Amino acid sequence: MSNASGGALGFLHKDHIVAKPGFNRWRVPPASIAIHLCIGSVYAWSVFNPALTRELGVMAPSADDWSLKSVVWIFSVAIVFLGLAAAFAGKWLEEVGPRMVGVLAAVLWGGGFIIGSFGISTHQLWLIYLGYGVLGGCGLGLGYVSPVSTLIRWFPDRRGMATGMAIMGFGGGAMIGAPVNGWLLSLFQKMPDYLGSQDAVSTVVEGGRIFAQTAAGKIEVVIASAAQAAQMGGEAGVYVVGTGNTGAAQTFLMLGVAYFIVMILASFQYRVPAPNWKPAGWQPKPAASGLVTQNNVHIDQALKTPQFWQLWIMLCFNVTAGIGVIGVAKTMMSEIFGTVMPLVVTAAFASTYVLMISVFNMVGRFFWASTSDYIGRKATYMAFFVLGTILYLSIPYFASAVATNPSVIYLIGFYAATMIIFSMYGGGFAAIPAYLADMFGTMHVGGIHGRLLTAWSTAGVLGPLAITSLRQMSVTNAIQDLAARITPTTFAETFGAPIAQLDQLVAAKTVTIARLMEIAPEGTIDPTPSLYNTTMYCMAALLVVGFAANLFIRPVKEHHHHDEAELQALPVE
Repeated sequence: MSNASGGALGFLHKDHIVAKPGFNRWRVPPASIAIHLCIGSVYAWSVFNPALTRELGVMAPSADDWSLKSVVWIFSVAIVFLGLAAAFAGKWLEEVGPRMVGVLAAVLWGGGFIIGSFGISTHQLWLIYLGYGVLGGCGLGLGYVSPVSTLIRWFPDRRGMATGMAIMGFGGGAMIGAPVNGWLLSLFQKMPDYLGSQDAVSTVVEGGRIFAQTAAGKIEVVIASAAQAAQMGGEAGVYVVGTGNTGAAQTFLMLGVAYFIVMILASFQYRVPAPNWKPAGWQPKPAASGLVTQNNVHIDQALKTPQFWQLWIMLCFNVTAGIGVIGVAKTMMSEIFGTVMPLVVTAAFASTYVLMISVFNMVGRFFWASTSDYIGRKATYMAFFVLGTILYLSIPYFASAVATNPSVIYLIGFYAATMIIFSMYGGGFAAIPAYLADMFGTMHVGGIHGRLLTAWSTAGVLGPLAITSLRQMSVTNAIQDLAARITPTTFAETFGAPIAQLDQLVAAKTVTIARLMEIAPEGTIDPTPSLYNTTMYCMAALLVVGFAANLFIRPVKEHHHHDEAELQALPVE
């Protein structure tokens, strides 16, 4: 017993949670799923995007509101710290066990939301980055790895199914989180002060900002369109900046408390199997595939193998292709189809789309991980990369087609393609621990898995960076193209400033594609549905690279193996 098992927190150590004879191993998966459901709500982040990007304007973004790009990066920071925390905690997990790691995850994830709530209420973006991004991200990483190696040891007969069960919860977090987040936001939101219709209120534009002339003087306002106002049950017109509430701060506070309680209760259900335990009547059998080893590779030695880095590339590029889309899923659905099919793709439809992403993400984790027990991990990843490339290339076709012919068939095609993509995105996460156990053995799979999750951190930067940067480039080009089609007189009458101030007006969010389309010449095709085309081509290219990495993977060479007795004799670091 190590010294770490003593002290005030000694009751959390793995030495004190060894299962007694007769313990039912099926008690462990529900605890794992509960924790993963809590931290998996990170996938519902896009539900917060609309609220956070109009926190001051409420009805529409004001000049001082945070941009979508800055808000999306909070999600990215959380994913980066997920991978970093998992990498550092992997070895610690093997030493102290899953309960201690799970408890710390509860403190960080729940506490991160509470700090983020304070950041929203004071309009301090850095506090949201610190709370939700850094501390919450560390909680994500610890919570994510806490059950994986434990479940693989409890279910050596069904490695893929075991990790699929736990990680299924992470994929399903948004299934619960998305509607709950939406409900809490609507519960706490408050309409800002309404001054009247745009025609009835005298406004001026100064420095790109819109001000209304009132008896009390000039006050900053936003002009909400009918569509924007309808989302909160209001009227189109002029609203006073800073007088309403999106409900985001209160929502963060409530979620932080709830997640902390659930994760603490679940962590205390963790047990680890006794040394040399195995399921009754089960004997390990040599697999037909040469990629499944009966040997073990030490954590540090695994990093010296090409197989580790091939798996790293596979996970990184598979995740990069999906994570950027998940971060802006609701916005993407609204932009591609909402502008041309507003009666079908409503705000509620877009929210349901986020929910269905979570469903397929969750189901895909269990389905693909369980399937990998039968067809092998390599064949499973081949399916991800080949089918995924085809589906990503189909998305620009559906987006471009619906812009010229608003048919429901293109919406159905887009919907089906993305759902299959997200099932494989989740399946990649669920199958990778079993792939690692096949390649490197089960003894140090928790630590190796933690280090491999740095690929997730990298993808957490690459994915949103690609989708936001390429989208912004497309937006800029589209606005310039539309502005060039509009006469200077019409532009000045609409926006209260000459077209020479276009960049300033765009920066203040006064000029948008939607508002330009209202005054564009008849027959002008709305460019909004095609904003993501370039991104999808780039994502498909990444999957081709992942396909090559998986194609050339081979068994780990014998000189990397370590004798099990020798490994057990190594001192704890």
